[in-house]
Amino acid sequence: MTRITLRVLDGADRGQIFGELGPPITIGREEGNSVQLNDERISRFHIKIQEDQQKLVLTDLESTNGTRVNGEDTQLRILRYGDVISVGRSVLLFGTRAQIANRLEELRNDGLSETSDLRAGELAGRADSSSLSFELRLGSSEELQSTLHIPLPPDLPDQLSAGQSAQVSELLEYLHLRTRQLVQSASVDDQEQHVTMSLAQWQDLLDLQSQLAEYLRSIGNPGEKS
Repeated sequence: MTRITLRVLDGADRGQIFGELGPPITIGREEGNSVQLNDERISRFHIKIQEDQQKLVLTDLESTNGTRVNGEDTQLRILRYGDVISVGRSVLLFGTRAQIANRLEELRNDGLSETSDLRAGELAGRADSSSLSFELRLGSSEELQSTLHIPLPPDLPDQLSAGQSAQVSELLEYLHLRTRQLVQSASVDDQEQHVTMSLAQWQDLLDLQSQLAEYLRSIGNPGEKS
C-alpha cells in the first residue's frame, strides 16, 4: 500500500506534517478526518484521497469553495509527488522531500530540460533538510514548479471492459477528428513563423474546450445532472 505524506505550506496549520497515512484518507475541518485543518473556508469533509490501480486519486467531496491542484480547479485528479493542493486558505504539498527529489530525477533522466537537471540536483541535495525553506522555495520558484507540474501525457486506464474501451476510443476519436480539422484549417506563415485562424475556427476551438470542460465536470461529478 502506498503511504501518503502531506506538508502544510500555508494556512493556520503551516509547518505541520501529516506523514505515513494509509489511503483512503479524507481532509476537512471536522474531527473524523484523517487530516483535520483549522480553516473555516474548508468544508467539513473537503477532499478524499484513495488508491486505485496503484495510483493515488484525489476527489473533491462537493466542497463549498472547491479544490485546486497546481493552480487548476479540479474535482478528480491523479496525484503526483510535488503536486500542490489548495483548499480554502490552506496549501498542502504532496510527497516527502525524497519522493519529490526522485520525481525530479526521473524528469531529468527523461531529458525534459537543462533547467530540470540543475533543479533536480539542487533538490536532491536538500532532501534531508529539516527546515521549511525547501517548501517555501518550491512555492516561489516558477521554474521548479513548471518542472514538477509539466503536463506529461497520462497513461490510458488499465483493465477496462470491452464496452468501456469502446467508449474511450470513441471519445478520443471524436477529439482527434475535431483537432485535426482545426489544425488543417489553420494558415501557417513559415517566414513570419505565425499561425492564424479565422474567427469561426477560433470559436470552434473554444467550443471544443467547452466540451472538454463538460466532460471533466461529468467525470468529477457523476451524479450531477447537466
